[in-house]
Amino acid sequence: MSTVNFFEYFGVITGLLYLILEIKQHRAMWIVGFLTSLVYVFVFFFSKIYADMGLNIYYVAISIYGFLQWSRKKKEVLPEENKTPSERIIYRHLTFPLAAAIGGSLLVVFFILWYILNNFTDSPIPIGDAFTTAIGIIATWMLARRIIEHWIFWIVANIISVYLYYLRGLYPTMFLYICYALLAIAGWYTWKKKGIRTNEDAL
Repeated sequence: MSTVNFFEYFGVITGLLYLILEIKQHRAMWIVGFLTSLVYVFVFFFSKIYADMGLNIYYVAISIYGFLQWSRKKKEVLPEENKTPSERIIYRHLTFPLAAAIGGSLLVVFFILWYILNNFTDSPIPIGDAFTTAIGIIATWMLARRIIEHWIFWIVANIISVYLYYLRGLYPTMFLYICYALLAIAGWYTWKKKGIRTNEDAL
């Protein structure tokens, strides 16, 4: 097994663990995510999927931010009447102004990435790579802020990514993203069913 294949399989295992921890809102997910993203920086570099490589560099950095955000005690972000055990899932919803800002940011990031990939790299899939990367950047920030709609972003990005990784012959990673898509649906359902909504300004 080549070094790249070893890293890819390692990333698949830690990636699945990351998503399971994300569904449960366990802050250890950020540590696992840090390792997964670091590994995939190398996997995507050698596969010429440059935007996803850059996205994983971003993931490495935001894993630190997310860990610090989630280290805040939940009692600090829950209304007094909704105090719950530490394992309780909490979330917030998108507001219309925030949704509009996120939509605009998504378009800007997508076009910038597409332009760079299309004109300055040998990426064989510039549009798909740029689109999934733009979604990933936005969705990870939303996750760090516990915004429940981030699951919808991940469902879309993961389904598209399955096809992109199939084109590049990254079959273990393709399998991982099939699992990601299914678990993202489960994550949305779990947060909605077991979670408690916090007030808008709490996070």
